Amino acid sequence: MKIRVVSSREEIFTLNPNERIVHLAFRPSNKDIFSLVENCPKIEVIQLPKSYRRTVSKSIEMFLEMQRIQLIEGDVWGHRKDINEYYRIPTSIIEEIKELKIEGKSSEAIEEKVSRESKLNPEMVAYIIKKDVTA
Repeated sequence: MKIRVVSSREEIFTLNPNERIVHLAFRPSNKDIFSLVENCPKIEVIQLPKSYRRTVSKSIEMFLEMQRIQLIEGDVWGHRKDINEYYRIPTSIIEEIKELKIEGKSSEAIEEKVSRESKLNPEMVAYIIKKDVTA
């Protein structure tokens, strides 16, 4: 599973329209988020660092909710944009989530365990659980 890392507002216009998960590494304005949704009609998740997430307006939150796009808080730890524009969630994490689901663990228990061990945000873990992503 991969997350497209966007480090500037100019980059929004160069994105593949099929992007589903995007991490914005800059403080987006309302216009930036509208542009992102317009350029990537299949988008499902927009991830923002904690400090930027708190500055998103209520109107944008409502807009994204109406579009069924999740706005989640999180980081892409250790990612180097100059090497690769995508951050890949390791297959081992996805496999672990699947195994825990098979064992019958609750979503909350899986979120807590995996986020604690992998530095993935619990909201991203919840998204992976819900989407039943293949590794």
